[in-house]
This record gives sequence, C-alpha cells and structure tokens, in this order.
Amino acid sequence: MANVRLQTIHKSFGSNAVIHGVSLDIASGEFVGLLGASGCGKTTLLRIVAGLEGVTSGTVEIDGRNVTDLPPERRDIAMMFQSYALLPHLSVADNVRFPLRMRGLGSREEQEAKVRTALETVQLAHLSQRRPAQLSGGQQQRVALARAIVSTPKVLLLDEPLSNLDARLREDMQVELIEIHKRLGLTTIFVTHDQEEALSLSNRIILLNGGHIEQQGTPAEIYAWPNSAFASSFLGAANLVPATTEAGNKPVAVLADGQRLAIALDITTYGSTTIALRQEDLLISDAGGAGLQARVRTRVYLGSRNRYVLQLAGMDIKVLASTDRVYADGAMVTLTVDPARVRCLPR
Repeated sequence: MANVRLQTIHKSFGSNAVIHGVSLDIASGEFVGLLGASGCGKTTLLRIVAGLEGVTSGTVEIDGRNVTDLPPERRDIAMMFQSYALLPHLSVADNVRFPLRMRGLGSREEQEAKVRTALETVQLAHLSQRRPAQLSGGQQQRVALARAIVSTPKVLLLDEPLSNLDARLREDMQVELIEIHKRLGLTTIFVTHDQEEALSLSNRIILLNGGHIEQQGTPAEIYAWPNSAFASSFLGAANLVPATTEAGNKPVAVLADGQRLAIALDITTYGSTTIALRQEDLLISDAGGAGLQARVRTRVYLGSRNRYVLQLAGMDIKVLASTDRVYADGAMVTLTVDPARVRCLPR
C-alpha cells in the first residue's frame, strides 16, 4: 500500500487546458472515486497518476517518491482499463501472468503461484485454461482485475471498471470489488461517471467539474451536504428551485409563486438563494394539506417506486414516492419536506 499525492497538477493538450491546478492527497489503503461528467478531466487525471500522460506542470508522488517523470513500469502501479484489454490468444492464466512475465518478476513457479492466488481472489481458478472469448463479460472483468492485482502493486487504478456490465452484474461486481479491497487493502483510485457506483464503492469521492475539484468528502457527506448547485444536481439529481430566504423565529424560503417553505434554523445568510430538494426527501400527499401545492405533470413507474414530475412555482421538479398511492396527471398534490433536509445554496 502507498499514499498518492498530486500537487498543483495542470494539464493542457495544445491550447486546451483540461486540468486546472488540482491538488489531492490519497492515504494508503483508501478507495477513492474520481466522479464527474464526460470531459471533466477524471480519466486524464487517472492517466497522469499511471504515467500514461505527462503533466504540463505539477508533481505526482507515490509513497513519498516523486514519480512525475517516471514511466508507468517504474511506478509500481497497476491499471485496469475499461475495455479489459485481454489478449485473445492467451488462456486466462497466461493473461493474468502476462505482467509478471513482461517485467521478469520471479521464477516460473513463483509466477504460477501468484496467478493461482489472484484467480482464487476473483473466484476464477476453475477457468484458468479458458480463452477470453469463452468467458462472459463479468468473467472477463474478473480476469482483468486478477491481472491488475497479481503483482501486488502499491496503487491500483481502475478506469470505469463496471461500465461494460449489465445492471445485475454491475451490482454483483460492486460487492466483489468492496470485498477484494477489504482483503487486499490496496490503495485504489477509480474513475466513474456513475454516481451510484461512486457512492457504493468509495471511501472518499472527488467530484470533478471542468478540470477543478468541485467537492470532496465521504459518500455520506458529499451526498447529504453538497456545497454547490452542480454537486447537488450531479449527486442525486436534486431539484434546484430559486427562492428568497427570510429570517425570523422560523426561517423560510419564499418560492417564485409566493409559497413558503420552512428551512433549517442554522442558516447564516439570507436573500436570494437556490434551494436543493432531493427527490427522495419530498413527501407527496393529497392536495389541501399544510405544505407546498403542486400539480402532477406525469408519472413514471419504476417498479418499487413511482417518479412524479410536478409543476411547482413555474418549474418542473421530480419526486420519488411509493406505489401505494397513485396520483393522476393534472391532479393537485401537497409536498412536505423536513427543514433539515433543505439545502440552501448561493444563487
């Protein structure tokens, strides 16, 4: 295991700057997710740690050693690519052994022992003699993971590790990755655009936006307390509603149509704001009760839940609700929310 330190990383491709002064410390044994939309710089940052991309300026340290100018093979890292990059003419065992053979790590017997251990870790020892074309997508993903961990690298880098799997396999592999990380304790950095994947796997999430770190924290912290409109909308797809906050014994947010919503007592600034309302925090009930009045625009059936699109204060908002009660298109409903769950952001 090793710590990773990025200091004031800038990266440009010609005149196009994609990373803007990113500094980041990753502790030994952490499982860190780089999360963001396409083009935000997360994959470029991962490739910089790997040594597959150089920096325009800044430094990369692994385990206290400056590796900024070192090639990938001298950084003691392993990277698992989104495409898996398995060699089709080699068996599973030979694919996993490949990095050991290329780097001359150990004797043939030692290499074979490490391959067995790596395949046992991903529960594929019984398929060691098959070719990649004879494996399912999930099995190929496990082979790629075994190849990444076989040399016991100081840092494991994963580029969109689950993006090629269907929903059920993705859920299974999330559990598998968590358990493997617990067993091996490798310092792990992974790239994803999937917020659910980032929330389920990470010890810490680094949310990137336009080549900058927008916010970082534990999954619970960054989900419950986003510090910007971007963080609120990207993590959890919160509803962002313009409002004006007013002080008093019971502070409120006044919406564009004059409706008033109670907010937390510890708000420190008043005036123009944007309130972030998570879809799952809003409770929907029959019209006429105490709360915000809204009109149902449409309902989307999700199996275990319904998602309603409502008209509120001249804009569309989304609400997740149980299937116990169904509201028809055009119906008026009442929305309530715990004031502590209302996040006020700068306009």
